[in-house]
Amino acid sequence: MNQLCCVFSIFLTVATFASSQPNVLLIITDDQGYGDLSIHGNPILKTPNIDSIGRHGVRFDRFYVSTVCAPSRAAILSGMDPVRSGVHGVTRNQEAMDPDVVTIAEALKAANYHTGYFGKWHNGAQYPFVPTGQGFDDFFGFTAGHVNNYFDTTLLRGLKPEETTGYIADVITDEAIRFIKENQSETLFCYLSFNTPHSPYQVPDEYFDRFFGREGLDEREASFLGMCENIDDNIGRVIKVLKETGLYKDTIVLFLTDNGTAAGDKLFDAGMRGKKTHVHEGGSRVPLFIDWPRAGWTPHVVNNLTAHIDLYPTLLDLCGVQSHAGSQLEGTSLRPLLENRTADFPDRTLFTHNTIDQTNRYPGAVRTSRYRLVRKIPGPQAGSASVNRDTEALPWELYDMIADSAEKNDLASSQPKVVDTLSRQYEEFVDDIFSDSLSRFPLPVGYNEHNPVSLHASQAYFRDPVHYQSGRGFAHDWLTGWTSTAGKVWFEINVVQAGIYMVSIQLGCPEVDAGSRVRVTANRNSCEASVPSAPSQEIQLPHREERSRSTFRERDWTTLEVGRIELREGKQDLTIEALSMPGKQVMDFKLLMLERK
Repeated sequence: MNQLCCVFSIFLTVATFASSQPNVLLIITDDQGYGDLSIHGNPILKTPNIDSIGRHGVRFDRFYVSTVCAPSRAAILSGMDPVRSGVHGVTRNQEAMDPDVVTIAEALKAANYHTGYFGKWHNGAQYPFVPTGQGFDDFFGFTAGHVNNYFDTTLLRGLKPEETTGYIADVITDEAIRFIKENQSETLFCYLSFNTPHSPYQVPDEYFDRFFGREGLDEREASFLGMCENIDDNIGRVIKVLKETGLYKDTIVLFLTDNGTAAGDKLFDAGMRGKKTHVHEGGSRVPLFIDWPRAGWTPHVVNNLTAHIDLYPTLLDLCGVQSHAGSQLEGTSLRPLLENRTADFPDRTLFTHNTIDQTNRYPGAVRTSRYRLVRKIPGPQAGSASVNRDTEALPWELYDMIADSAEKNDLASSQPKVVDTLSRQYEEFVDDIFSDSLSRFPLPVGYNEHNPVSLHASQAYFRDPVHYQSGRGFAHDWLTGWTSTAGKVWFEINVVQAGIYMVSIQLGCPEVDAGSRVRVTANRNSCEASVPSAPSQEIQLPHREERSRSTFRERDWTTLEVGRIELREGKQDLTIEALSMPGKQVMDFKLLMLERK
């Protein structure tokens, strides 16, 4: 993507003294919807700790995010529409955010905050796209869209792998607590990003047993709800530590989720239509609770339209950090609403655009204080699969959200003028966010901060007959079907430091197919090796339901050192091709690793 013309340096000033600045605890969960909380009427879930944030603080009842993970997270970090920040998907490096964007962490760090990120990132996997390259002093978690194993899994401390013991949400919470305790004398920005209740559906027995079989709940639903209650318990642990350390009264606590529910809608949907990936209300309307005891806000419920892009300017405002002319911020500070000054907050129109690739216009929606205009595409995931299918978009639908909050009565034919007005606004919005042409960022290689660096199969380009094992290319997928020397795999890379690099490949290959000769090439420099016998055993994971077992798979990969290659500085293709294939296939390909020597 061309450098964003709307992104300038943010000049910061700090009001009064640093000691008067509040701490910030921003908590986000993954795939938990508006209805997946007891405070919103869920008849079976109990979430007292999350509910307490809402009851003691301010509840935003018409708060909107994107319909999938990575775009919402980019909007929170950048204060701008996800596409403008470079994010136009959830995998294949389309989820990476432009490192030139000034993140909320960078803004607060410049104002003397100590910053820490714990949990799921999902906005880029190589430095400087990662948290430590985007303003966070501390990082413990993972950078991909998901992990396959929630128990005793390998996470990253900074960018170094570290084995963990225990359930992933508990482990991440432990690290956030450690960060708070060890740095309590500083002003803190702690971003706690739970990867649950996102699939795969894995949860400790204690939580699973609470729900399985109740109300006819199956394994998937019981796991999802169990993860929601586990999150609530962990949030309770963090709040307790804030109180024990004396930080609670001067800490702004925010709770929200990154898109609509993924699995809770069958039990309780709070009267909304749609869920994750849907452009109906249930796909993007989520909870937002903000509490700050020192501020003395009167607890109340806000019904104004608010969005993920508002959190950045809100935190700058509350923390006394001013952004001056030239800022990238598109959101609006929520301070008037927090202080119950509704008349001081502008009426607005919000747009939902499901990011699929660099050009897609639909699915999409427009939300005003009264109407929701929807244009969707038939098919899996409400038309939000990873392929642009704009030509299959259905006609616009229009719903009166005051009279028909469940979106049952389409008014498009009876109110064509409203459809025309709102649809034109949507088309102008899409034209605007795509005014700079988009492409996948080349993968950065050669940073001292990330050596060795891994290039994952989900980030590769490839040629038939090579294809993804799952067909979708999400994180942890691999490339298979390499049944001809006509197939090849390549990465677009950007080498920031020229030199000699050791090339290694993680692969699997049955003994009967061993012996293919492969070559790795960049700018006419290359190295070669023969593929060894590398039978790849399936690793059994603690999945609770069949869909997870078939989608989230783990194998025992073999590492092949291919050799050394000289890489020149700059953008280039790094290609893997087969020179010979004595068996029926070359290999299954998981990742390529480059280590500068």
